[in-house]
Amino acid sequence: MSKVLKVIGASVVGFVAGVLLAPKSGKETRDDIAAKAEQLKGVAGRAASRAEKTAKKAEKEARGLATSAKQSANVVKVEAEKLGSEAKVRASKVAADAKQAAKSVKRDAKNSVK
Repeated sequence: MSKVLKVIGASVVGFVAGVLLAPKSGKETRDDIAAKAEQLKGVAGRAASRAEKTAKKAEKEARGLATSAKQSANVVKVEAEKLGSEAKVRASKVAADAKQAAKSVKRDAKNSVK
């Protein structure tokens, strides 16, 4: 408990010494604080403006990427449909050739038995 009282006492003494030894009057200090606050307000405004511009630019780029991705997806879809159709045609041809070959083998087998 005595350590807490020492810390509080030292803080009070430091504050009083700071006020008594301050190089500027209270009004000057308040004016300086107000000027610094105004300066920081301007800095914050410029930072917000830059952040807004950056966000708009990022949004525009994201929309462009989304459009590009959609176009690429459509191209892939069309190509996949073409390949699927071609595979069906080829599979039908192979099946027809296999049936024809089976008939030919069956016919040859019958002819060789006679």
